[in-house]
Amino acid sequence: MSHISLVLLAVAASMAAAPAPILAQAPARAAAAKSWTVPRTADGHPDLQGIWSNATLTPFERPKELAGKPFFSEQEAAEFTRISLERGNRDRRGATPQEDVGGAYNEVWFERGTKVGSNLRTSIVVEPANGRVPPLTPEASKAAAARAVVQGRLPEGPEDFTLPVRCLQWGTSGPPMIPGPYNNNYQIVQTHDSLAIDVEMIHDVRIIPLDGRAHNSSRIRRWMGDSVGRWEGDTLVVDTTNFTDKTHVRGSDQNLHVVERFTRTGADTIRYQFHMDDATAFTQPWGGEIIMSRTPGPVYEYACHEGNYSLANMLGAARAEEKVTK
Repeated sequence: MSHISLVLLAVAASMAAAPAPILAQAPARAAAAKSWTVPRTADGHPDLQGIWSNATLTPFERPKELAGKPFFSEQEAAEFTRISLERGNRDRRGATPQEDVGGAYNEVWFERGTKVGSNLRTSIVVEPANGRVPPLTPEASKAAAARAVVQGRLPEGPEDFTLPVRCLQWGTSGPPMIPGPYNNNYQIVQTHDSLAIDVEMIHDVRIIPLDGRAHNSSRIRRWMGDSVGRWEGDTLVVDTTNFTDKTHVRGSDQNLHVVERFTRTGADTIRYQFHMDDATAFTQPWGGEIIMSRTPGPVYEYACHEGNYSLANMLGAARAEEKVTK
């Protein structure tokens, strides 16, 4: 049984015996929220600028052990956090040399977060209601299987390695911006006409125009798609299309359409929501929510050089292995 399953079984057991959630603190939170005023830029829009982190212990999909339970109580969230941190501690040595080496980096390198999100959700995915990514279409399943075959064989050339392995692009850059095991920081810089998001993981900067322009021609495609933004009241809405067939968010393809929403909810929080629509890849649309927290920073350079220095060695090793196995 996996560590996460053990964590969830323990938490599920504690839920059965846990008292009802403490609701007495809700009025205090409401009063604090009312006393806070949304900061605004010179043009009157909410100020989203700063360095923010989306690191969280909230599971991406709702675990089967928590089926039908969209929210933790505060006591349940604390217990889930305690057990998750204990079970996931990479400073724990493996029982065998192979298991120990397989643990790779120790705990100092990780930045998964220290608690579940302040929204107390049991999963980042909130749509559909079961908190799980819907199944792939038959066509998308075949495409995913074909990619798995390429990844499972000896690489024939650099193109056989994924974009992250080649240090070209990482899934945390988005859209959607989903947290990874570390480097989950984003710096937002905002003007009247555009908004830029500097992504700590690898090197990407998303530049999102806010001047009312339309999307580029569908003939122009990018790994992170073509994003355009607009304001709906105090929420920034970012619409992204024109993806390539090189990035696959949970099996998505070049027809992916992502809508993101950024809403300031407090002095140190942004509610980040995303909606995924890709009829050729997923059997239904889906989406999620993450509470991003202000962090002091700075955003450091992520000098990902594996693709620069190691690529020739990896391909050379593959050719050497071919000679041995033939």
